[in-house]
Amino acid sequence: MSHSFLKESKLYIVYGGNKYRIYTTTALDFSQTFAQESYPVKTLHDQTKMLEGATITSANAVDFSFTVPFTKEKDESPIIELLQSLDNNEQLTGFDMYIETGSSVFKVDGAVITSGDFSISPNSQFAVSVQGQGTKLERVGNESYTIPGNLQSESSSRTPLLVYPVISIDSLSMNSIISVNVNIQNNITWTNYKTLQKSLNVTNSSNVMRPSDYVVEKRIVSGTINQYQTDNNITQFDNFSTNSNITLKAVEVGKAANATPFFQIQLNPASYTARMQVADVYQQSYDFSSLDNTALGTRITQYS
Repeated sequence: MSHSFLKESKLYIVYGGNKYRIYTTTALDFSQTFAQESYPVKTLHDQTKMLEGATITSANAVDFSFTVPFTKEKDESPIIELLQSLDNNEQLTGFDMYIETGSSVFKVDGAVITSGDFSISPNSQFAVSVQGQGTKLERVGNESYTIPGNLQSESSSRTPLLVYPVISIDSLSMNSIISVNVNIQNNITWTNYKTLQKSLNVTNSSNVMRPSDYVVEKRIVSGTINQYQTDNNITQFDNFSTNSNITLKAVEVGKAANATPFFQIQLNPASYTARMQVADVYQQSYDFSSLDNTALGTRITQYS
């Protein structure tokens, strides 16, 4: 008997005919559930059936999540591309995701990334936590299965990266920054895929009704900037704006603040509200949100 351990898992992403090996932390999760519907069994003539029957004819969308540490070599750039890109039909770039274990290869069909969380802090490695959904989860083979696609070359080394935040918000004093969190959210809704005709043909998991098409309802770019309260910024604790230019940079630790950042996103126009936090040390937070997300790819101006 053999057991599959999470640490031996390998993640591959396939799109555009190419195959990319994506290195993740152990924060890797994927699952798909079936939708069960119940119906009454007790009737007027038979009051003894104190139970309900159940039927399963459809599956919910696949949910997956993983965390990707950034490296100086930027081999993880496909994740940034899949998170931000939209085609001419306002659809996210789809891909197939393969998870290779010591004994199996699992596949998530028709996957899309629905959110990405960036944490910019000098106390931990720069990383993005990704969540997404797909249409079908299946086991496609054992450890000898050949994942399709042209394998893209990897860098000969993987250098972990520590960064610190450099923030610009109009004329505000943005020194003494503690941390910055940025979330890119792609809100999607799966179109109705359940019909009476299809349900009558369902016999097992191989022909169960599954989602296939979706609509992107909106895109949201938001986050929080945490700052120590000092004599220079104490008057900003109750500030707000609905038309600001916010630039968020992740600069490699050890380099000057005016150095070319490793990662940069510019939000213009954007809104923010400031609030004070009373703890061991007085802090203030700026909750911000982009007001124009039509061309998100052009707003990530540094990462390639």
